Amino acid sequence: MIQFLLNQQLRTEHALDPNLTVLQYLREHVGKPGTKEGCASGDCGACTVVIGELDNERVRYRTLNSCLSFVASLHGKQLISVEDLKHQGKLHSVQQAMVDCHGSQCGFCTPGFVMSLFALQKNRTAIGRAASGSSGFDKAATLEALAGNLCRCTGYRPIIDAAEQACCQPEPDQFDAFEPQTIAQLKAITPRDTAELNSGGKRCLLPLTVADLADLYAANPEARLLAGGTDLALEVTQLHRELPVMIYLGHIESMKRVEVTVDTIEIGAATALTDCYAALATEYPDFGELLQRFASLQIRNQGTLGGNIGNASPIGDAPPLLIALGAQIVLRKGNDTRSLPLEDYFLDYKVTARQEAEFIQKIIVPRAQANRAFRAYKVSKRLDDDISAVCAAFSLRVADGVVQDARIAFGGMAAIPKRAAACEAALNGAEWAPAGIERACAALAEDFTPLSDFRASKEYRLLVAQNLLRKFFLELQTPDVETRVTAYV
Repeated sequence: MIQFLLNQQLRTEHALDPNLTVLQYLREHVGKPGTKEGCASGDCGACTVVIGELDNERVRYRTLNSCLSFVASLHGKQLISVEDLKHQGKLHSVQQAMVDCHGSQCGFCTPGFVMSLFALQKNRTAIGRAASGSSGFDKAATLEALAGNLCRCTGYRPIIDAAEQACCQPEPDQFDAFEPQTIAQLKAITPRDTAELNSGGKRCLLPLTVADLADLYAANPEARLLAGGTDLALEVTQLHRELPVMIYLGHIESMKRVEVTVDTIEIGAATALTDCYAALATEYPDFGELLQRFASLQIRNQGTLGGNIGNASPIGDAPPLLIALGAQIVLRKGNDTRSLPLEDYFLDYKVTARQEAEFIQKIIVPRAQANRAFRAYKVSKRLDDDISAVCAAFSLRVADGVVQDARIAFGGMAAIPKRAAACEAALNGAEWAPAGIERACAALAEDFTPLSDFRASKEYRLLVAQNLLRKFFLELQTPDVETRVTAYV
C-alpha cells in the first residue's frame, strides 16, 4: 500500500502495477489528461508535474518528468498537475501570465511549461522571502528552469516574458492558503515502515533504512534498484519491458545526505543531483558548471549521483570528474561494506565490480587542495539537456614548473569512463610547457580508440580530447583571465 496527496486529496493505493508511470496514473486512472506524453524519455518536458515534499516545516516544490517516474515513488509526497492550478474558476497567476504574454500556440507543450513556471515562481518567492522580503525575476534561474521544456511554436521569448511576469507579480494562491493543512497531511502519511506496492505478480518494495535495503536485496537479488529512475524507466517506456521486482531507495534518509568533513565530501548514493550541487560547486566550480548542464532540472531533481555511476554508461557525465578527483565508492552487501576507487568499479561496457545483491551506499569525494588544479569540460551538440560526445576531467599539481600527480579521465572515449594512463605518464615529471602538452596529446591516441556513432566520429572525439587538454593548459597559463567557458559544439 502507498499513500500520497493528489493535490489536496489523500490517495491510498493498494494494488497498482509498480511499472505504472505517474503520467499513466494521471491520464488513465484519475482522469487528468492535461499532462501530456511527448517523448516518453524525459527530453521534451510536456509531461512535467510538480512534487511537494516536507522540508523544515515548509513544502518544497520540485519539477519532474512524470513519464520517467514510477507511481510507487509518490509514497508520502504531494503530486500537483496542471489541472490543480486553476482555483475557484480563476487561472493561476502563471497560467494568466502565459495568456497575457502569448506564450502558447498549439498548446501541447503548454502544461509542462506552466508546471515549470509554477515551481520557479514558488521557489523564487521562497528565496525572496528569505533574502529580502520580496520575490523577483532571475533570467539565469528562468532559463535553467525551462531548459527541460521544448516548444516548437512560439519560440521562447514570450514564455520568458511570462516567467518574468509570474515571478515579479506573484499572487497568493490556494497552495499558500492550504500549506498548514498540506504540512499536516504530509506528516500524517510520512512512511514509518517498509511499504510494498504490488499487482499482477510485480512488486516494488520501499525500505526506510540501509539495513532494511540490504536485507531486502539479499532476499531479492534479481530486484532492480530504483532511485531517480531516469534511466531505469526507459526500459519500460522505450523498450517495453516489465520489471518484476524493484526496490525504491527514495525513503532511506541516510542515503540522501551530503556531509562535508575536513577532508572529504560524502554523498549518499540516493542523493538527487540537485542536492549534490551546492557542496560540489563550492569545492569544484567546474563540477558545478557541468551539473547545470546535466540533462534538465526535471532530471536533476530525480536522478541521483549513485544512479549515474551505477548504470555504468560510458557517456555518464559525473564518473570522469569523480575519477579524476580520486573519488571512492562504498559498496554494501548484507552487513559487510567495502571501499573501492571509482576507477576500479568499471570493468567493461555495462560490466562493473559490483557483486550480486551489493549496492552503492555512498560516494566519497576528496575536498579541493590549494595546490591542485581541476577543470572539467563537456562537449555536446546542444548546450543544454544533451548527452556528451566527450567529457573530460583534468586534475594535477605543478611544482617548480614540473607536472606532478596528473589524473586525467574521459567519458565517451571508450566502453567505460576511463583514466588516460599514457597521457598521465607523458605529463608526470615533464615540464609544464607546450612541448610536454603536445607529447601528452599524442599519447591520448595510445589510451583510446573511440567509436564513431551518431554523436561524433572517432576522429572527432580524439581531436576534441586532445584540444581539451590544450585548453586546460592555456587556462592555467592565464589564471586571471576568464577563459573557462564550458566547451560545446
